[in-house]
Amino acid sequence: MTATPPPENSALAGVRVLDLTSIVFGPYASQILADYGADVVKIEPPEGDSTRRTGPQQEPGLAAIFLGINRNKRSIVLDLKQAGARDALLALVDGADVLMHSMRPAKMARLGLDPRTLCARNPRLVYAGLYGFGEGGAYAGQPAYDDIVQGLAGVADITQRQSGTARYLPTIAADKTCGLVAAHAILAALFQRERTGRGQQLEVPMFESMASYLLVEHFYGRHLRDDPGPAGYGRVLAPWRRPYQTADGLLCMMPYTDAHWRRFFTETGHAPLAADARFADIGARTRHIDALYEQVGAIVAGRGTAYWLALCQRLEIPAAPVNRLEDLEEDPHLRSVDFFVPLQSAAGHRYRFARSPVRLQRSHVAPAMPPRLGEHTRQVLSQAGLDPALIERLLASGAALDHAEQASPSPSESTP
Repeated sequence: MTATPPPENSALAGVRVLDLTSIVFGPYASQILADYGADVVKIEPPEGDSTRRTGPQQEPGLAAIFLGINRNKRSIVLDLKQAGARDALLALVDGADVLMHSMRPAKMARLGLDPRTLCARNPRLVYAGLYGFGEGGAYAGQPAYDDIVQGLAGVADITQRQSGTARYLPTIAADKTCGLVAAHAILAALFQRERTGRGQQLEVPMFESMASYLLVEHFYGRHLRDDPGPAGYGRVLAPWRRPYQTADGLLCMMPYTDAHWRRFFTETGHAPLAADARFADIGARTRHIDALYEQVGAIVAGRGTAYWLALCQRLEIPAAPVNRLEDLEEDPHLRSVDFFVPLQSAAGHRYRFARSPVRLQRSHVAPAMPPRLGEHTRQVLSQAGLDPALIERLLASGAALDHAEQASPSPSESTP
């Protein structure tokens, strides 16, 4: 099952997105739009998005990372170094609602695809630039990948404060966080356009987006300009903030309110701690968080995980076991909400996907296989009104390619 234009009753039915982005940041954003029903046309160079070769694969060009961020899309191949391909893209722009890219603005200008040109051509266009750094800033135009942005935005610093070792989060946190920002920014611009009739240019810079995300809690005392305190929210930076080691496993437990803590200490036979001024309210607990978590860790270590889960359920304290990545497919809640969806490719290979976590009452888009490289080139160019003879000339010259003409890429286990 491959992507086709989404059903008319989907939330973004009729919205056409031209996606020139690659790797994770942009494709994650456009997948969100596709899950809401937008017709996302992924425009790739002849070699394709590099994630097509990142990770294990059953079919050439459909590697693991690509599968995770490109469902419900169509793919066309245009070699934008060739004038004929640029002209074809301009024809697509005429009928598009959104164009999103992650190229440097100077490169887009050289291609004649700058926002001034395209927004003059299509005044209803939402032109979204997804950059490492905001235009006009000291770092504008510099390359940026997830590791670079995590380091600049303070992620490595907070891991060092907590653990003593500077590390990146073991997930592509900056790309995915910024992808969420890009998706809601594009939706906001589309909403405004529906009221005003006019599109606009927008930029989503990774560094600024990730710094904003991190500083929600970690700007902390720096908010107070008249009497500034230190940055960093102590509770989440505490070295003891981690799953508790039980007698036979691991436990996630989160007493939070004053009542939670009183119940926990009283029921576990530590009534003096329930009356301890250091732990009396959230302000005191935050100031003494290391001592609090150390005390709790010693208590929890004496019993098994099942005991603590039962006690927390009785005391109405949030708690859960620790899932391994491999456990998620069997998690009873995820199974009961049909979170993992089986699909089969046209070649007969079976796949499974994590569906969109969002469910809308009046909009449903069934997950579809990510597209093969150039799978929809002829279809999309024809729908844009290009003459069939012109399409054939583009294909013959290599300015455009379709799936039948692709050479099988070499498998690769590299990661971005």
